Amino acid sequence: MDCIHYKVREDGRILSRAAYIVLGITAEGYKDILSITVGANETSRFWLGMLNDLKNRGVQDVLFFCVDGLAGFKEAIGAVYPDAQIQRCVIHMLRNSFKYVSYSDLRKFSSDFKSVYNAPNETTAFSELEKLKEKWGRKYPYAISNWENNWEDVSSFFQFSDDIRRIMYTTNIIEGLNRQYRKVTKTKSVFPSDSALEKMLYLASGNVVKKWTQRYRNWDQVLNQLIVLYGERLTQYL
Repeated sequence: MDCIHYKVREDGRILSRAAYIVLGITAEGYKDILSITVGANETSRFWLGMLNDLKNRGVQDVLFFCVDGLAGFKEAIGAVYPDAQIQRCVIHMLRNSFKYVSYSDLRKFSSDFKSVYNAPNETTAFSELEKLKEKWGRKYPYAISNWENNWEDVSSFFQFSDDIRRIMYTTNIIEGLNRQYRKVTKTKSVFPSDSALEKMLYLASGNVVKKWTQRYRNWDQVLNQLIVLYGERLTQYL
């Protein structure tokens, strides 16, 4: 779940609008665009409405969500899909931490952090984070506390194999979709209405989805692991 921002003209004013995008991975292993809605700037209240709309349109269950750090996101998801796990985008987390690190230390800090998010399990990952804190914590306390304070939501993917982790640990797939949207909308600095923006994104989506013909790699193995973990929550839809 992510947003991409545009300018829209309304009553003679130029307003900022957010296109709320929900991209899903089906039980068959294919990517699909589930929702595109244009609304006010990104808020958890709007996402709550979008999630309710998804459920009303037939998305009965979601195993896990990959999201950024928008305040209230977790509460909105829990209100509609209380059994879903939440995975904070690791790439977003890294970017947030890097803001507190000087350029001269950035390469080394980034390299050291790989031992955290590439760890084989959560116990090892947290141990590596503690080592990182010992080395960098005094110099860059906020870069480390950013992970400590959000550990519950950033560590969900450690229980999975590498094949599943690659799918869920980052919002890169939806950011790639957003890049495709920007290509087709780059000539429009301002849209005449919300509906005009939605129509252009909808038409662009059709072209993008046509290229999504391949299932995720090793999907048979991924599916078997997910069935072991989630049982009937998943098998009832297969």
